[in-house]
Amino acid sequence: MASRRQKGRDGLSPKDEVMPRSATPVRRTPMSLSRRFVQICTSAAAEALADENLTPFESGILAYLNRVSGEPNIDQNSLAERMGIDRSHASLLVDKLVNRGLVDRQTNPENRRAHLLRLTAAGEKVYTRTRPRFDAGQQKILSVLRSDERELFLDLLLRVVEGNRVLAKPGAGRRRREAGTSVAVRH
Repeated sequence: MASRRQKGRDGLSPKDEVMPRSATPVRRTPMSLSRRFVQICTSAAAEALADENLTPFESGILAYLNRVSGEPNIDQNSLAERMGIDRSHASLLVDKLVNRGLVDRQTNPENRRAHLLRLTAAGEKVYTRTRPRFDAGQQKILSVLRSDERELFLDLLLRVVEGNRVLAKPGAGRRRREAGTSVAVRH
């Protein structure tokens, strides 16, 4: 009898599983599956946000800074940490949202090097308008699971993420440029 890992949900081994001709097989490893899951989540989010011309990361900033369920007035570095992105990327995203009038950035009076962030009234409206479509897209992703499986999946995913926080480093896995090399710039 094949091990549980070798058998699919229907009891067939991977070589016996039937896949549509258009489906590309995905390796059964955390890295491969998580990469595909991120692609799926990002696509669903992008579809939900297209009318507002927001990226999923920009929407994430709105979610973290809104008054109802977010943390308005957190500093930019804390925002980057919560989102799992590096500080320079957070800074670029915040700049775009400030320029669009969706985020207000103020110097922290207790630490003049830090910026406190919150949504403007326009940012709150965009967040409120986009959230139902965004949430529906995320629920659609999970619709392939039964209700009890959805909760279990999220619980297990949370446990894996929380149990491996030490590995959650923005930029991890990227190659560093070697000394003396530069990136070609085209004009």
